[in-house]
Amino acid sequence: MRYLTILVFGLVVGCTDIRTTPVFHAGQNPSNLSDWNLFDVSSGSLHLNEGVIPYDLNSSLFTDYALKLRTIWVPEQESGQFEESGEIGFPVGTVISKTFYYPKGSEPGTVMKGDEVLGTVDPLLMNLESVDLIETRLLVLRDSGWEAVSYVWNEGQDNAKLTKIGDVQNLTLVDEDSSKTSFAYLVPDINQCAGCHVPNNTSRKLAPLGIRPRHFDKEFAYKEIKYNQLKHFEILEYLNTSDPSGAVSPNVDWKNTEYSIDQRARAYLDINCSHCHNPVGPADISGLDLTVSAIEKIDLGVCKLPIAAGSGTGGRSFSIVPGEPDASILIYRLETTDLGAMMPELGRSLQHQEGVALIRDWVADMEGKC
Repeated sequence: MRYLTILVFGLVVGCTDIRTTPVFHAGQNPSNLSDWNLFDVSSGSLHLNEGVIPYDLNSSLFTDYALKLRTIWVPEQESGQFEESGEIGFPVGTVISKTFYYPKGSEPGTVMKGDEVLGTVDPLLMNLESVDLIETRLLVLRDSGWEAVSYVWNEGQDNAKLTKIGDVQNLTLVDEDSSKTSFAYLVPDINQCAGCHVPNNTSRKLAPLGIRPRHFDKEFAYKEIKYNQLKHFEILEYLNTSDPSGAVSPNVDWKNTEYSIDQRARAYLDINCSHCHNPVGPADISGLDLTVSAIEKIDLGVCKLPIAAGSGTGGRSFSIVPGEPDASILIYRLETTDLGAMMPELGRSLQHQEGVALIRDWVADMEGKC
């Protein structure tokens, strides 16, 4: 039933293609990404195997301008359930993947700045001659809970190898104006994965971040058909219902100027910062709540004295000074690439220029005094 539905939505390229079923490894992590059978790269293009479904987010976490192919596979006869918290609980055996890649530059070692929105490359037929695959991260739901697994793609792009210690790749980013910036792309080690994927500092359990209703409730182009992702997952039986309460309030796309600057800035901070900066998160001691549901200005940092910033204040007194971006600690920490001060702490070596510009405009637009 599920496979027939996938055919209807055009997720299988042709009836002559050989498709394999993903393999769930309940214990040890295999040394090769190919052992999970999520992708087929044998033809020089990346195809998604049977039942591996792509998805996208309303606003994406910044990772040094890398593009991301996100997928999920749920075992046959199983489906996710909405929990009382409003989050989605998936069954044991679920595998979520995120592959980081760049459009290739014209010279060896160069990569092009990617748009954060999936769609520049067809995720179901990705020509490997035009992209550099960097890494694929998996979140695997086992009996003991979610576990993070990382793989680094080889030079031939025909497989990726398991890594527990991470990796560093020296790349040169080529911008639209042909300017070049050398940077170190950091693949996190197994412990650093918890730096983002443990949103509750008490339970200390790993959890998916992107595939939350507020990030995930959006239309996605499945080949020629645009469909709401929650509804699509319900049709595929990956979810038992698209929204039992009808209360999902999706975040906006922070790049969409049809929305207010406050909506856009809050969405940006939510996806990039709130996995730590939430009332129960690893950065709870900071007193900042950067979730989109935060109400009080002090929780967002307006006229808030730093509690645990240490040397990361940049010599500034308040997290946010209304109307004064250059006096605000938040702006300094987003702008700097100093490892001891930059935010987020993991996942970037470069400044996200467009994101910083948005938050600067948001702060500049605020009224009031500290």
